Amino acid sequence: MYEHDVIVVGAGGAGLRAAIAAKNEGADVAIVSKLHPVRSHTGAAEGGINAALRDADSWEDHAYDTMKGSDYLGDAPAIETLCKNSPKEVIQLEHWGMAFSREEDGRVSQRPFGGLSFPRTTYAGAETGHQLLHTMYEQLVKSGVQVYDEWHVLNLAVSDEERPEDRTCHGVVAYDVQSGEVSGFRARNGVILATGGPGQAFDHTTNAVSCTGDGQAMAYRAGVPLEDMEFIQFHPTSLPSTGVLISEGVRGEGGILYNAEGERFMFEHGYANNDGELASRDVVSRAELTEVNEGRGIEDEYVHLDMRHLGEERIIDRLENILHLAEDFEGVDGLVEPMPVKPGQHYAMGGIETDENGETCVSGLYAAGECACASVHGANRLGGNALPELIVFGKRAGKHAAGADLETAKITTGKRGEYELAEIDSPVELGEPGSRGDAVADGGAVAEGGATDGDSILEATVTAEKAKIEDLLERDGIHHSEVRSDLQKSMTRYVNVFREEDGLKKALRDIREARDRYQSVAVSDPSRTFNTDLLQTIETQNLLDLAEAITVGALARKEFRGAHWRAEAQERLDDEWLKHTMLSWNDGSPELWYKPVILEGEEKTYEPKIRSY
Repeated sequence: MYEHDVIVVGAGGAGLRAAIAAKNEGADVAIVSKLHPVRSHTGAAEGGINAALRDADSWEDHAYDTMKGSDYLGDAPAIETLCKNSPKEVIQLEHWGMAFSREEDGRVSQRPFGGLSFPRTTYAGAETGHQLLHTMYEQLVKSGVQVYDEWHVLNLAVSDEERPEDRTCHGVVAYDVQSGEVSGFRARNGVILATGGPGQAFDHTTNAVSCTGDGQAMAYRAGVPLEDMEFIQFHPTSLPSTGVLISEGVRGEGGILYNAEGERFMFEHGYANNDGELASRDVVSRAELTEVNEGRGIEDEYVHLDMRHLGEERIIDRLENILHLAEDFEGVDGLVEPMPVKPGQHYAMGGIETDENGETCVSGLYAAGECACASVHGANRLGGNALPELIVFGKRAGKHAAGADLETAKITTGKRGEYELAEIDSPVELGEPGSRGDAVADGGAVAEGGATDGDSILEATVTAEKAKIEDLLERDGIHHSEVRSDLQKSMTRYVNVFREEDGLKKALRDIREARDRYQSVAVSDPSRTFNTDLLQTIETQNLLDLAEAITVGALARKEFRGAHWRAEAQERLDDEWLKHTMLSWNDGSPELWYKPVILEGEEKTYEPKIRSY
């Protein structure tokens, strides 16, 4: 067993920032990550970091843009926390040596991004995430934080009280990829989940193969509610053959979208008469797919993104990485021809329910970054708001877990405040079939036996995870990839940009079938070391849980809000749906409930208005 004050799971932007902050508070901190830190998916972020740095800009304007972008489903305390703190966190990165792009006068450059009323997106060429990741990794090494890299976290060690609000997280159980060791990591103060999103639930995604929503699934099964999972962002510009991201920075610099008829359709077809290509991402993605569906797409699949008119000097200076991506994956030279692009799954606005300090309803368990939902992004995330979320809320979670005094959170977690229960209109039984079972079927993440102290709970969880691994290694059965592939195809077909009730119910039937088939999976590689087949099999179970949560939320929410489009409900219904969709793991099956959105900010209330660009 390993023991530290604070255990951070995941080593992307949120995990690194949390670890540095906790260490600076004097805590004994360790990161446990299935990847080496600089291989984390944060490195694939391209566009930039929103921060109100100029005299003509303000955090209040940034907050308004973010609330409008969220289609008024964001919580004001979280949004205002983000926008107030982002400028000083960007300045901190600059002081740490991050290589921001700069103006001739030496100031950090800022570019326009979709949905922003001011060009407040700071950037480092088209590889902002890469620069961010390496800058913070340098600080991590400097601080002396212990990193257990290529340790794959399997489960949380959480007590098994009936109410999740009464439970405590005592640590995690992880698998050492190099040695095959399964061991417990005891957290004296707290565990911080910073594990990214569930992009691999879809077969066309900008996300890395490592983005399997592990932290979300583990927290869900431990009793922490998942919030607003139906809101999935489909980025308008991904490469058709691979899903590789083409930064919004291309459009921020002046890139233009054309259909097969050479029309600048964002304006000519009235999708966004004022902002055009710089409308919010959900608006642009729907516009592109509408063009394709109505026969104006290129090869009935994609549209063109053209940046040739920007000139070679400007492109090389600000977007050089985009040239390499287009050439390497599509064989296109962006200096002389337009690039093919289409929407691809990109980001989960929902996630593990937290307050603005990163705390969940389970004592000692925190979450930050894409795996968490405070909620900053509501129904739709603005481009450039993901990276500041990592550094702002990663820092707050790290400080709080280490014992620092922060302001009392205004957002409540769990069933502590106002909420309403709801029924799920599902055509099939939902949840875990239960024939194999996890550490505990009811989601308590504790093996049976009545353990009550932290060490015993952790030891019991280690024993349960070892037994599960042995079962997967020794049995005969189908390969997990068959289940995962069918799941991804169904999600991409039925739970995409455009959603219909019949399609969502078909997806739930497919997920039910995939869950049943998963009970027969086995690991074909019998080795105890470097067994990626074993780990991917475990990841597939996480994807099943999260795909179901996404689809249940999409079926339940009968309105059109932000990234969630419903054929049967083409209006935003504030009187009925100005509330968060919550899903709890209750005795192995999802329980649906709702809680109100918080629109009351520090000095103003954000009144829902018509959202147009």
